[in-house]
This record gives sequence, structure tokens and C-alpha cells, in this order.
Amino acid sequence: MVALKDGIQSADAIMRLAEAGVIKPETPFASDQVQPASLDLRLGRRVYRVRASFLPGRNHTVRDRLEQLSFHEIDLSVGAILETGSVYIAELQEGLALPEDLSAAANPKSSTGRIDVFTRVITDRSQEFDTIGAGYTGPLYAEISPRTFPVLVRTGTRLSQLRLRKGEVRLSDAELYTLHQRERVVTSAEPSIQDGVAVSVDLAGFGSDRLVGYRAKRHTGLVDVDKPGSCRISDFWEPLHADTSRTLILDPGQFYILASKEAVHVPPDYAAEMVPFDPLVGEFRVHYAGFFDPGFGHAAAGGEGARAVLEVRSRDVPFILEDGQIVGRLVYERMAERPQVLYGADAGSNYQAQGLKLSKHFR
Repeated sequence: MVALKDGIQSADAIMRLAEAGVIKPETPFASDQVQPASLDLRLGRRVYRVRASFLPGRNHTVRDRLEQLSFHEIDLSVGAILETGSVYIAELQEGLALPEDLSAAANPKSSTGRIDVFTRVITDRSQEFDTIGAGYTGPLYAEISPRTFPVLVRTGTRLSQLRLRKGEVRLSDAELYTLHQRERVVTSAEPSIQDGVAVSVDLAGFGSDRLVGYRAKRHTGLVDVDKPGSCRISDFWEPLHADTSRTLILDPGQFYILASKEAVHVPPDYAAEMVPFDPLVGEFRVHYAGFFDPGFGHAAAGGEGARAVLEVRSRDVPFILEDGQIVGRLVYERMAERPQVLYGADAGSNYQAQGLKLSKHFR
């Protein structure tokens, strides 16, 4: 058995866990699949179009539910187009055999969220999405629902990522405040720290044209998830520029890419996660939670001044966002050990030192 310290497990620990059979990949990991504090999950051979999203419940496997809810099976070995408005369940190449003191959590990869593909990991007998309890043994599946752009995926495509956790290692507000005093986790003079550190939206604009974000176009072509730089920005996005009011009206059903006003810093001994802000403060949400690896925004890893990119939707009614309005919070957790390679330092990182940036698919 692999000896693990309390904390979020690093890339080195992930590799040791795979060697010990705790992580069970069908094929060897790709060279860039293991991140500083997470593991990318690869689509397997088959995906199923289903009637509706579901959780299997404590008495059923995912396969049980697929027999009831699946319309048809699609072979991913030759590639497949997943259409907007449909729900799919895909096999994943990675399975788990977790010990009783190790749990896991999943989230969409950054590039997945930025093309508005809603994806969640589910397990046999699960009652929650993206949460894998300690001791779970079995396969993993991904629920996939493209919301704005149809996408082309195939066996090996990576839409989700997995984080492994031992113990209760989330920082309390007092601990987070102390960390901020020492390491400055956001560039706010007086950060709001309550169940995490607040992140606000920048509507003042970037550059000479005061670009504040992008609104996704409807009825576009498809995005090949595995081909960076293959899509023209103008074919998929409408740029948005600041006006004197420094506000933005969110239209229901529209998808927006915006950026945080604060630069974000994740010190090397910590990992962070973006969680949506309390929906009671307004009819909007940061659409996807997201992992921030150790070293994001870290000056020594080339990331000083990195903003958080925000994937935003209004709910059922138009909603006015104002410059500096809080839209999310970052929670921080301790790493079990410092990763040998930080985010942005030879780790194949696409978004280090980012400002307002679309996904890697657009040029």
C-alpha cells in the first residue's frame, strides 16, 4: 500500500497510486496526463446518448441505468459529434480502487468549461456528481452535455480531471487570511474572506479597446476538442467592450467568458478550487467550478498577474453585472507534498499568466 500524507495528492503520488493499482487505467497514461495536483480523465471506447441526466442511486450501477435510459451506443474509436442540447454518458479509461482513507473529486478541465461543455463524473451507486467517496472501487463515467457548441470527441479525449484527497485539509477562513498575509493569494487590498476568498468580475476592460469579454454565438460550426487553434474566434464569439456604465446585462440562455478583476495566486504548497458564488445574491452563476493547480499565478513559475477566467450564465431573467461585483470564491487546500513541477513550469500549462483568454481551441 502507498503511504500517503494528508492533503491533496501531487503528481508524484498519483503515479505511485497508479503503480499500486489504486488508479486503474486501461492504457498507460499519456505523457502530459498527470498535472501537478490532478489527473486528466480520458474518454473510453463508447458513449451513450440518454434520455436525461441521472444519478444511479445507492442500489444501482451506471450500467443498470444505461439499460433503462440509453437511446443508442456510439463508437468513439472513430470519433463522434456530440450535439448541443443532448445528454451523453461516456465510459472513462480510468477506474479506481480507493483505500478507505482516500477520496476523490472531479471537475471539468479549464478548456472544457470555456467551450460550454457541461460534464460531470459519476460512479456506480453514487448519489452525488463529481464526488467519489473513500473506499470506492469501480469504473468511472462522464456525463457530457454540450450547451453552446457541438463538439467532436474521440477515445482519449480529456474533458474532466480528478483530484485525490486524504483527510480534511481545506483552509479555514482564519488560515486563509494568514496565508493571504504571507503569500497574497489575490491582488485585492482588502479581500473578502468568507467560506473562501472572493473573486470579482472586471468590466473596466483590457487593452486599448477595453475588451471585457466574449458572448458565444449561436448556430456555429463544431469544435474539435483535441485540436488547439483550429477555430477562428470570429466564427464563434462576439467581443464585448466596456462602456461608461461599466455594467453588462446578462441575457438568459447566453454564455459569456469574462475575467476576474483580481490576479489570483496559488502558492506551491496549496491547491485551490473556484466555487460559484451564493445564487441568492443574483440571478447568475459562474457556470463551472474549476481546479487551480499549485503554482497558478506564481511569479517563480511565470504566472505573476494571472486572472481567473469566468464562465458565466444568467439564470431565468436578464441580470445586470457591475464592475467589481463578486461572482465566485476560491477555496484553498493543503497539498500533501509540494509538486516537483508547478503549474506553468514545463507542465504543458495553457493558461498561466493569462488575462482574458478563450480556450486553447480558438485563434
